[in-house]
Amino acid sequence: MNTSGWLQLALYIVVLLLITKPLGIYLFRVLDANGKTFLDPVVKPVELLTYRIFGVDPEKEQGWILYTMAMLIFELVTVLFTYLVLRFQNFLPLNPQGMAGVTDHLAFNTAWSFATNTNWQSYGGESTMSYLSQMLALASHNFFSAAIGIAIAAAVVRGIVRHSTKTLGNFWVDLVRINYYLLLPISIVYAVFLVAQGVPQNFKPYDTAKVVEVQTVQVPKKDDAGNPVKDAKGNAVMVDQKVDSQSIVEGPIASQMAIKMLGTNGGGYTNANAAHPFENPTPLSNFIQMLSIFAIPSALTYYLGRMVKNQGHGWSVWAAMAIVFVAGVLVCWGAEAAGNPIMNHVGVDRAGGNMEGKEVRFGIFNSALFATITTDASCGAVNSMHDSFTPLGGFVPLFNIQMGEIIFGGVGSGLYGMILFIVLAVFIAGLMVGRTPEYLGKKIESYDVKVASIAILLMAFSILGFAGWAALTPWGQAGENNSGPHGLSEIFYAYSSCTGNNGSAFAGLTANPTNNDPHYDITLAFATIIGRFGMIIPVMALAGSLGRKKLIATGAGTFPVTGGLFVTLLIGTILLVGALTFLPALTLTPILEHFLMLNGKLF
Repeated sequence: MNTSGWLQLALYIVVLLLITKPLGIYLFRVLDANGKTFLDPVVKPVELLTYRIFGVDPEKEQGWILYTMAMLIFELVTVLFTYLVLRFQNFLPLNPQGMAGVTDHLAFNTAWSFATNTNWQSYGGESTMSYLSQMLALASHNFFSAAIGIAIAAAVVRGIVRHSTKTLGNFWVDLVRINYYLLLPISIVYAVFLVAQGVPQNFKPYDTAKVVEVQTVQVPKKDDAGNPVKDAKGNAVMVDQKVDSQSIVEGPIASQMAIKMLGTNGGGYTNANAAHPFENPTPLSNFIQMLSIFAIPSALTYYLGRMVKNQGHGWSVWAAMAIVFVAGVLVCWGAEAAGNPIMNHVGVDRAGGNMEGKEVRFGIFNSALFATITTDASCGAVNSMHDSFTPLGGFVPLFNIQMGEIIFGGVGSGLYGMILFIVLAVFIAGLMVGRTPEYLGKKIESYDVKVASIAILLMAFSILGFAGWAALTPWGQAGENNSGPHGLSEIFYAYSSCTGNNGSAFAGLTANPTNNDPHYDITLAFATIIGRFGMIIPVMALAGSLGRKKLIATGAGTFPVTGGLFVTLLIGTILLVGALTFLPALTLTPILEHFLMLNGKLF
């Protein structure tokens, strides 16, 4: 842990803080201030034309049930469209590499993964997806899923602000305005910046370069139909393959990188994701990508304060998020900087830290910072491989996801997930003082606590249930790249990531093996669905409940939702729920691996 790292961390926090208010004010104008923005002269006519084409009445609002149903219908239609594009991409244009159609279970997994803002990838992007699939199917979901997250957050905040009402806005209006006034304009500027940094944006076929050192590797032998050949024991037959050239990926990369970061999507155009020099070529691009992941989630805390007319509350939520974020960075950075003590026994200088799985141009600090940011948010983009982190270094990204990715979190999902924990926190505070809990002039009753609890319990059920099932079955164990607690961590991380709609992975797990077993693709897809809609539906029910309530006057016994006491209780609630739910499983994974490492054992 050096001075350079401390200065970079301070710079990141300062810049994030500086952009929070202006972007928050802009969000307020886009979502709830009659649409008056500096883009109105250009965008407003297009917005109104869109409503006319699709028969949307922008003045007609919806209750929480209709709002949620509209969102679900839109998701189903776009998932079906994406599935068909992926299955038949070999018949569609913009496929210069002649990519084959995606298998049914992989297309199912990918369609739901991108629709739910998870972007888990059981494939290498540059070797599986055509340019059309990358742009039309996947990048479009990056816009839609991000906009849906922000729209749900806005609907929940309206439920808090309004009283004695049944409506929370119009889903179709929110979807259009968020894309037209926020995501598209910023993404265009962002993509141009990335091109200037060296990120490709073209439709050229892949280039080929001769390697300096010819190598021979073993690959699975395939029959004439392209299926793996197996021996009498059912194992894949391996053959030698000479490697004397390298394929250089091309394509519309910059446009997808912009929205994948800004919308906290995270799906990589290439298999190496943001560690690839074409996705993340410079230290400046690395900093801006990290900043863009937190930009909108951070601004939404200011939007919350502005909407409820209590800016202190918005800043208190921001402070709670920032404190837990910094704590995670310090633990992860400290663990990676300390390195692996076993290396001392083989003549490696421990002071150099753990550089396995990291890009030299980013180093330990920027790898740890990126890993913490991307798992605090529901992004999942990576500039290093979490599977290669030390046990405690890998613990931080895993636990970040399991807390619900509310530490700034995904665009929209971080705020509405945090509101669930706020409801639980004020409920606990009410129990402490022996009076009915209140939140911003609304009584928190049994129904509100129940729906908040359902969302949190569904997350735990999905993560622990699916991970336990996979760990005990041959198909689950076949995907592990390591034995012992590290192998279990790979499985545990995968279902945590998909349920948390993150999408990053302990890269050692093979979720789409050579025998084309569909179990991981199918179960991980259902984990993404549970994680997304198992959170959205209860939180919208909560918004509807809060919107119907009458305002009550605050009194001397009302628990304050600003200041240090509130921040402390909120952080305590988050950590307590996470610890009680996942600590037993965590003791069998990174924590156990850490103590075994200290005793000289690796996996």
